[in-house]
Amino acid sequence: MAFNDLLLQVGGVGRFQRVQVALVALPMLLMASHNTLQNFTAAIPAHHCRPPADTNLSGDTELEAWLPRDGQGRPVSCLRFTSPQRGPPFPNGTGTNGTGTTEPCTNGWIYDNSTFPSTIVAEWDLVCSHRALRQLAQSMYMVGVLLGTVIFGYLADRLGRRRVLILNYHQTAVSGTCAAFAPSFPVYCAFRLLSGMSLAGISLSCMTLNVEWMPIHTRACVGTLIGYFYSLGQFLLAGVAYAVPHWRHLQTLVSVPFFAFFIYSWFFIESARWYSTSGRLDLTLKALKRVARINGKQEEGARLSIEVLQASLNKELTMDKGQASAVELLRCPVLRRLFLCLSMLWFATSFAYYGLVMDLQGFGVSIYLIQVIFGVVDLPAKFVGFLVINSMGRRPAQMASLLLAGICILINGVIPQDQSIVRTSLAVLGKGCLAASFNCIYLYTGELYPTMIRAVTALLPETLGQPLPDTVQDLENRWAPTQTGAGTRPRKGQRRHKQQEEQQKPMFPLPASAQEKDGL
Repeated sequence: MAFNDLLLQVGGVGRFQRVQVALVALPMLLMASHNTLQNFTAAIPAHHCRPPADTNLSGDTELEAWLPRDGQGRPVSCLRFTSPQRGPPFPNGTGTNGTGTTEPCTNGWIYDNSTFPSTIVAEWDLVCSHRALRQLAQSMYMVGVLLGTVIFGYLADRLGRRRVLILNYHQTAVSGTCAAFAPSFPVYCAFRLLSGMSLAGISLSCMTLNVEWMPIHTRACVGTLIGYFYSLGQFLLAGVAYAVPHWRHLQTLVSVPFFAFFIYSWFFIESARWYSTSGRLDLTLKALKRVARINGKQEEGARLSIEVLQASLNKELTMDKGQASAVELLRCPVLRRLFLCLSMLWFATSFAYYGLVMDLQGFGVSIYLIQVIFGVVDLPAKFVGFLVINSMGRRPAQMASLLLAGICILINGVIPQDQSIVRTSLAVLGKGCLAASFNCIYLYTGELYPTMIRAVTALLPETLGQPLPDTVQDLENRWAPTQTGAGTRPRKGQRRHKQQEEQQKPMFPLPASAQEKDGL
C-alpha cells in the first residue's frame, strides 16, 4: 500500500491526474476509427462485369445484353455472357441470339459509386476471385495488433510507458498517412500492419500509464472513462465516413491527428511506479515532486526525499530485478495460471467482438446507421459494467458480460436470414456485452500483472480494492495458495480491519537510522 499512500499524499486525483488522463485517453477516439476503418474504406459497392473492350455501349440495353441475372433479377457480380443475349429470354435463361454461356469478368468490373464513391475494393478490384484479398488487408492489420502487443508491451516494461507512447503516436501518424497514399495493395497492407502494431502499443500503454498514476479507488472510473472515449470514437467514425466517403481522404483524416498527439505526449510524466520498480529512486522522487507541484501540494512534495522513498518502497528496492521478465509468465505457477486465463479471455472477447463489428454490410441496413447503433449500445452497457465492477467486483462483471454475449451470438446463429430485425437486435445486444467485457478485461489485466510485466475468468482472483502488485513476489504472496491459507483473498471484515490498520500507520515511515535513534 506504500505507493498508493504516496499518490494520495501528492494530491490523489488532482489537476495533474485529470489533465494527463484526459490527454492520454483522447487518442482512443481515433483508435475506434482505425480498428473498424475498413468497414468504410473497404466497403463493397454493387458491381458487375465490364463487357469486352470493343463493345459499343451506346445504351443500357447493349450493356444488359452481356449481364446474366440472379433469381431476383439483379445483374450477377462475377459472370458475363460470352456473347450478347438479345431478345426475350427463354425459361432456361438464354436469349434468342445467344447460347447463354458465361465466363468470368476478364475485362474487369463496373462499380456503382452512388453509395461508396471510392474504396480500396473498387480501386484494386478486390472482388469475385480476389475477394479474399479484402479480408487479407484487415488480417494484416490484426497481425500488426498481435505483434504490437508483444513487442511494445515488452518495450513499455523496459523503456517506460511514456517513451513507448511517444513512439507509437509517431508510428501511427506516419504509417496511417502513408497508407492513404499507397500506390498498390501490397504497400497498403504493409502500412496497415505497422498501424496495427502502433495502435496496440497505444492501447496497452494508455491504460497502464493512467492506472499507475491513479489511487486504488479510482481505477474502475479511469478504465470506464477510457472505454467511453473509444465508444464516442465509433460515433465520430460514422459521421466522418459519411462526410468524407473517399477512402484516401478518410484514411488521412483519421491519421493526421496523431501528429498532434505525438507533439503533446512529450509533456507526459512517466509512471513513478515504473521508475521505482526499475530502481530509479531519483527519477521517482523527481516525478512525484513535479506532480505534487502541479496538484498544489508543494509542502507534501517538499517532505519527500530519497530516504523517505527508500523506507516506503523498501520491498520494491530489495526485490531481485532479474525476476522482471516475460519468462516469468511461464515459470511462475501463479503468473502462468493468470496468463493462460487472461489469454483465453482476450481471445474470446476479441474474436467475437471483431467478428460482429467487421461485417456491417452483412446486416442489410445502412452501415452508417449500424455503426451509430453499435456506438449507442456501448453507453449503457459500459455504465452497467462499471456499476457491477465497483459493487460486485471484476470477476462477476467479466463472467456475466461474456456469458450474455455468448448467448446472444449463439441464438443469432439459428435465426433465419430473413429475420433481419431480430438478428440485428441480438447482434447489437451481444456487441454491447462484449464492449463491457473489453472494459473489464483492460482493467483486470492491468491490476493482476505486476508492474514490471503489466504491459502483456472464473479461475481469476478478485482485485476489487486491492493495491497493484509491483513484483512477481507480490503476486505469489497474494494469490499463491498455501497449506495455511496464505495468499487467499481475505474476507470483507478482514480487509476492512487491515485497511484501518494501514490508515493508522504514518504516511511516510522514518528511515531505519531514525527509527533506531528514536528507539523504534
